[in-house]
Amino acid sequence: MKLANRIITFVLVVALLFTGMGTTVQKVLNDVRLGLDLQGGFEVLYEVESLVEGQEITQKVLADTTTALNNRINMFGVSEPSIQIEGENRIRVQLAGLEDQSSARELLSSTANLTFRDVNDNILLDGTDLKEGGAKASFDDQNRPIVTLTLKDAAKFAEVTQKVMSMGAPNNLLVVWLDFEEGVDSYAAEIQKPVEEQKFESAASVTQVLNTTDVMISGNFTVDETKHFASILNSGSLPVKLTEKYSTSVGAQFGEDALNDTVLAGIVGVIIIFIFMLLYYRLPGFISIITLTVFTYLVLIVFNGINAVLTLPGIAAIVLGIGMAVDANILTAERIREELRVGHSVKDAFKLGSKQSLSAIIDAQLTTLLAAVVLFYFGTSSVKGFATTLIISILLSFVTAVWGSRMLQGLLVNSGYFNNPAWFGIRKSQQHSLEEGITSLDLTTKFDKIDFVHNRKKFYVLSTLILVVGIVILGVFKLNLGIDFSQGTRVEILADNALTQEEVVDYLDEIGFANEDVVISGEEQNVAVMRYKTDFSQQEVLDFKADVAEKYGHEPSLSTVSATVGKELAKNAIYALALAALGIIIYVAVRFEWRMGLGAIISLLHDVFFIVVVFSMLRLEVDITFIAAVLTIVGYSINDTIVTFDRIRENIDRAGSISTKEELATIVNKSLRQTMGRSINTVLTVIIVVIALIFLGAPSIQNFSIALLIGLVTGMYSSICIAAQVWYTLKSREMDKKGTAVVKKEKKQWGSDEPQI
Repeated sequence: MKLANRIITFVLVVALLFTGMGTTVQKVLNDVRLGLDLQGGFEVLYEVESLVEGQEITQKVLADTTTALNNRINMFGVSEPSIQIEGENRIRVQLAGLEDQSSARELLSSTANLTFRDVNDNILLDGTDLKEGGAKASFDDQNRPIVTLTLKDAAKFAEVTQKVMSMGAPNNLLVVWLDFEEGVDSYAAEIQKPVEEQKFESAASVTQVLNTTDVMISGNFTVDETKHFASILNSGSLPVKLTEKYSTSVGAQFGEDALNDTVLAGIVGVIIIFIFMLLYYRLPGFISIITLTVFTYLVLIVFNGINAVLTLPGIAAIVLGIGMAVDANILTAERIREELRVGHSVKDAFKLGSKQSLSAIIDAQLTTLLAAVVLFYFGTSSVKGFATTLIISILLSFVTAVWGSRMLQGLLVNSGYFNNPAWFGIRKSQQHSLEEGITSLDLTTKFDKIDFVHNRKKFYVLSTLILVVGIVILGVFKLNLGIDFSQGTRVEILADNALTQEEVVDYLDEIGFANEDVVISGEEQNVAVMRYKTDFSQQEVLDFKADVAEKYGHEPSLSTVSATVGKELAKNAIYALALAALGIIIYVAVRFEWRMGLGAIISLLHDVFFIVVVFSMLRLEVDITFIAAVLTIVGYSINDTIVTFDRIRENIDRAGSISTKEELATIVNKSLRQTMGRSINTVLTVIIVVIALIFLGAPSIQNFSIALLIGLVTGMYSSICIAAQVWYTLKSREMDKKGTAVVKKEKKQWGSDEPQI
């Protein structure tokens, strides 16, 4: 009866989980905040500069500026705009889902001062006398566009009109001026007036004292002009000058297509993973499908809870997080299968496998988490979103893939209804009996014919050749640096019909943006991509977007980066890689020993260098998402290396003291053979998703996905053929020097002991 209760409990728990998810998933999905790359919009990074000599840019000045910017944004009805202070003198603004990007871009950096003057140009009132939110676009009795103002003090206005009236005709004029400062050259072009003449005035004769707070500004205005005036006046004058250093603009259609393509790619990849896990691992695979579904749901819950923004790289991070959660399930499943082959019962094998895999899972996840934290700290915009999602994924994988999987699987295993090893993919012919005294070191594998250790020199030679050839390739081809790391403007044009390079080149020349380097892409050959070596001015961006939208029916996507920001991004990327490598080597040295840490870093450098060489040879663009991919590979590579080292340490613990290098070589070879199946399966599941992203995902993350694909393959190779071999070489040299057994039983941590049954 107790055994049956476990099955009932399992069914109830799963039913409750899926009922809860099924009834709330739509709301959770609706609450997800999409980044501008998934719904259109624009992002701009401003450098804050003083308006007057001696003005200091303090945190208070920055805060006041963000308040003014937020007030201006409110008129566009943007849902949850993002305005962030960065460093000591920069502000980043992100407006996702914004349709009228041109107007918003123009309005944000415009500086306008309202003044009431007499005919002698004496200022009588200014913008500080205007009631907060007191400016409105309206119409007069003849239905002409005007701006109405509400002043704070009627008595002060009465005093002003009294003074003006006393001057007598024809000097009894009250002149209202709206003076635009720097930053609105685009607006001047729109109303066909030069910047130096941007003084819009409305003059009225004052024949009586006006004791009122209501004022009307009339003139030769359009409706849009009155709306702009009112918005700028209500938001107040900016206390500083804003200079664009970086901007990106994504058309709504680009965002919608990117979202649909990437979500489809993720779904296809995950479904294939589920099928593989079910067919290969049977019962553990079935449990992993349940926990991975819960994992994805919880990631979105937490994501919404912290009010984060989901970007294209963020979706990739969720899908890759699923791959990492799969890895934890595979590690446990492989250890359970080993214990079943040794001769343990299903219950005992489950206990042993679960405990023995815990150490490797924790070590692997923590090192990947380290890389994600570094990426979050140094990343910007969508890359920081990627890092945020990856951190959430890693933390939640402990809850679902470790605790959740073991709890659910424990209910089934302890029910007594799944005592047949076939439920775990183990045939009777593969099992031994405990009486034989077989240990995991004695088990045969599919890779027993491979002698990794004694072929290490061949691996060294191969990697050296890669190094030499790579240096030559980099010297010849250089890196195809994107605008993120150099300077310039990147443009994507979307059309309803197929495009040709000649057609687009001719059109660009016609509108004054000549460019011969046009690449046609997209499944329907309806996307044109081009780069300019200079960063577009605000006016050039507006002109280009207007011309292209009129011609092709869709707003193009543009990214502009100044030389200053490009250099900073490159510097931060190098810092990120260096700090991640330093943190990893320290962690591995503390958890294992310094030789393993050195081997791990050498293999990481090998992987990163190989990715860089391939990108150089294939002329793929290196942008900020490339750094995200490299750091992700750093995490995956160290993940694989840690699992390998953890198995080597465990097998040395079991063997005790080792007296010869040949014994050490046997231990290393056995450990590599035992973990290679797990490595292949883990990398295979992630590669499935990455390939889906390459062929089905949005074009904007294809280079990101290609970098991951290259890194996953080289990461598996380097952890087995480089990291472990470097450690063996260093350890055997130590044995040569001391002439005695130096490999001793290590201190056991985090469940690496074999529990007593």
